[in-house]
Amino acid sequence: MTLTVYGIPNCGTCKKALQWLDQNKVAYEFVDTKLNPPSRDMVADWVSALGSKPMRNTSGHAYRALGDEKQTWSDDQWIAAFADDAMLLKRPLFVRDGKAVLVGFRAKDDVLRDVLGAS
Repeated sequence: MTLTVYGIPNCGTCKKALQWLDQNKVAYEFVDTKLNPPSRDMVADWVSALGSKPMRNTSGHAYRALGDEKQTWSDDQWIAAFADDAMLLKRPLFVRDGKAVLVGFRAKDDVLRDVLGAS
């Protein structure tokens, strides 16, 4: 099993997620989306797996800078926006064996062990 975590190093939620993974001895690769933004195809796969709504970083400046028309955007419009500006993506985003399985992180989430493979 290969787990890849997409995010940015200075994100508090990403730091908590990586700490949780380390404490639970879950192997992962971290990808800094500022330095290595995901391709449009990757984003399209993620949206297909998770939907565009859960992937929106609604608390970020990039999201707030978008106009009100974002409320009516289609998944294709969100895919283009996410691919153009990775800061619009909620963090962290977890991809296991090439498939997006979870976005965001709460240490108390019961689903974590199953989804992320912690023992």
